[in-house]
Amino acid sequence: MATSCPACGDADVDVFYEQKGVPSHSVKLMPSRETALTFPTGDLRIAFCPSCGFVFNAAFDATLNAYDQDCEETQGFSPHFQLWIVGLAQRVVDQLELQGKHTVEIGCGKGEFLALVAELGGGTGTGIDPAYIPGGRLETTAADRLTFLSELFTAEHTGLLDDAQAIAHRHTLEHIAPVAEHVRMIRSAIGDRDVPIFFELPETLRVLREGAFWDVYYEHCSYFTPGSLARLMRREGFDITDLGLEYDDQYIVLFGRPGDGTSPVLALEDDLSATATAVEQFRTEVPARIAALQERIDEERVRGGRVVIWGAGSKGVAFLTTLGMDVRGEAAIEYAVDINPHKQGQFMPGTGQEVVGPAFMAEYRPTLVLAMNPVYVEEISRELAGLGVDDATVIGV
Repeated sequence: MATSCPACGDADVDVFYEQKGVPSHSVKLMPSRETALTFPTGDLRIAFCPSCGFVFNAAFDATLNAYDQDCEETQGFSPHFQLWIVGLAQRVVDQLELQGKHTVEIGCGKGEFLALVAELGGGTGTGIDPAYIPGGRLETTAADRLTFLSELFTAEHTGLLDDAQAIAHRHTLEHIAPVAEHVRMIRSAIGDRDVPIFFELPETLRVLREGAFWDVYYEHCSYFTPGSLARLMRREGFDITDLGLEYDDQYIVLFGRPGDGTSPVLALEDDLSATATAVEQFRTEVPARIAALQERIDEERVRGGRVVIWGAGSKGVAFLTTLGMDVRGEAAIEYAVDINPHKQGQFMPGTGQEVVGPAFMAEYRPTLVLAMNPVYVEEISRELAGLGVDDATVIGV
C-alpha cells in the first residue's frame, strides 16, 4: 500500500474515496457468468496529494493485474470515436513533424493509433502492449512498416526507444502505479536526443467535479489533471510544448520534448487549488449521486420498465459494481450493450451481466438506456431508432 505520493514523493496525502472488493480488471470480460461473478477483486483507497495534485489508489496491488490479449480495450467500433481519432492522429503527425519518421508507441493496445500515424505520415512504427493480438484484427495499409510486441513495457524494453524519432503514450500512464519512475525511465532512454513525446490520458478534474464514480476503477491506479501531469513531466526532465483537452474535455493531450522542465508554464497547468476544491466536492457529493441513480433505476423497475447500460467497458464495470448490481441479487439491470462484437456473449466481471449487441434491443425493448459515456448518446439514439426502439429514454450518466 502506498503511503506517499508516487508522483512527487510527498507523504502528506489525503484518502477521500473508498470502495471494497471491486474487480481487479475492467477490460477483461468473462466467458461465463460463473467466472464473472468470482472474478478477483481489490480495494480502492483513492488519495489526493495536495503538494502536486496527483490522485492515486493507495491500496493498489499490481499483482492483481495481468494484462494480456484477453483485454478488450478498443473504442474503435464507434463511428463517433473513429472520426475523432483520425483527426487526433493527423494533429500528432503534423505537430511532431512525423512525416517519414519512426514512432514508438508504449501501450499501443490493438495498434490502431500507431497504424493511423504511419498511414497519415508515411513513416514506420513500433508498438508494445500485452493486449496486442499478432496477426489478428488490425487492418492497415502500413502493415509492412509496423512492428508489434505483445509484451508489457519494462526497463528491459528501453532499447526500443534507441531508434525512436517520436514517442506516443496513450491511455497507459493511468494504469501504472510508480508514475515518476516510469517517466524517468523514458527520459533516461532518450538521453540527449531531441525526441518529441505525445501523451494522452483521462482527465481527472472533470471526474471529481461531476462525481463520476464510474470513472474510478481498479485498473486505473493513477489519475491526472492537466497540471499534475505537466508537473510530473517537468520534474522528470521534459519541457511542455502544448497541453489541452480533447473528446468533450474527457482526455488530456500533452506534447513535449526533452529539456530541463523550465519551458513557459501553460494556462491549464494552474489547477492545484481547483483540484483540491474538486476533491472535497467529490467526497461530499458522490454518496448522493449514487443514491439518486439507484433511485432512478428502481423507479423504472417499479413501473415495469427494463433498464440496460450501454458500454461494457471500464465505466460500465465501475457503475454496476458501485451500485451493487450483482445479478445474483435483485439487480435491476440484466444486460450491458456494446457495439464491439468481441465483447458480445461475454459477461461483466464482478456483477455478471451478459453483454449483448445492439440488435438484441429490438427484442428486449428497453425503456431506459444508461449511456456510460454521454458523448455517445446521439449515436446510441440513432442506433435504437434504426432498430425501431424509439420509445426508450437514453441518458448519459
